[in-house]
Amino acid sequence: MTQRATSQGASWPVEDAYRYCERLARTHYENFTVGSLLMPRPLRRHMFAVYAYCRTVDDLGDEAIRGAANPHLATAPVPAGAAGDDTGSYRLALLDWWESELDACYEGQPSHPVHVALKETIHEFDLPREPFQRLIEANRMDQQAQRYPTYGDLLHYCDHSANPVGRLVLHLFRYGDEERQLMSDATCTALQLTNFWQDVARDYRKGRIYLPLEDMEAFGYTENELAGDVENGAFRELMAFEVERAEGLFREGAPLAGTLTGPARLDVALFTRGGMAVLEAIRKQDYRVLGRRPALSRARKAGLFLSAWAGAKLGAGWGLPESRNPESRNPESRNGEVR
Repeated sequence: MTQRATSQGASWPVEDAYRYCERLARTHYENFTVGSLLMPRPLRRHMFAVYAYCRTVDDLGDEAIRGAANPHLATAPVPAGAAGDDTGSYRLALLDWWESELDACYEGQPSHPVHVALKETIHEFDLPREPFQRLIEANRMDQQAQRYPTYGDLLHYCDHSANPVGRLVLHLFRYGDEERQLMSDATCTALQLTNFWQDVARDYRKGRIYLPLEDMEAFGYTENELAGDVENGAFRELMAFEVERAEGLFREGAPLAGTLTGPARLDVALFTRGGMAVLEAIRKQDYRVLGRRPALSRARKAGLFLSAWAGAKLGAGWGLPESRNPESRNPESRNGEVR
């Protein structure tokens, strides 16, 4: 009979733990690129382990509610410290427990199946601890901040919530040099910002605003207007400014794909092309994202895959559109006037 984690913290067999991670990843397959699923089987299980870690820490920091069923806690003991009265305290306690499991990956024996598998992956690829730790810190930030005063503050959040994922994936492909890691950071931050600009309305209903407050003020758009789903000229100019910022980051990271080989090249090309396509979808809606979430059709996704595959195989260019300059929309210097 297969051993399972119990209240005494009995460990999972490694192969069972990897199968747990794979089931979790395939359950949320929409977040996997086709390239990830085409990678060599021996590497795929390690990708599943990293994905399962990232997915679970996000669920604990964003979805966990005291008293509600939590599938991640059904496989391991509920942490004794998770006794806070409010949701934020409960999630922080869960994140503390998750951090202790991460510690055990490096200096002990973890009990949760994700960490049992991850411990093997960490050993196989000599994965650094910092990216895993940063993902925990990002979810702690989510319990403490729902607004970002400046663009720099938002970039700091992305450096913890998005960039570690790209760095870990590069390590799985044996790319650990700083130059590639920095290009990956640009791409991952761009992807995170693109997701924010898709989901402005959805995030606000969760109590969060990722539009930098300094930008909202500079363009003359208020939170009261956001609450009322107002998509006036100020909102559309604000969104155009943020979209162009994200596009600039995609351009900064785009050369990364050309330095990679095999599935890694295809994955990065897909991420870049997919993110740029979402930004273009926002433009085609005239930046009106509050009433209708911009998304890509299945046909569009298939076309992106084929073009990325051709680029990866043939060494073709990545097909990014002509650059737009976000400074052209700078609210501080429109028509030579200061706002």
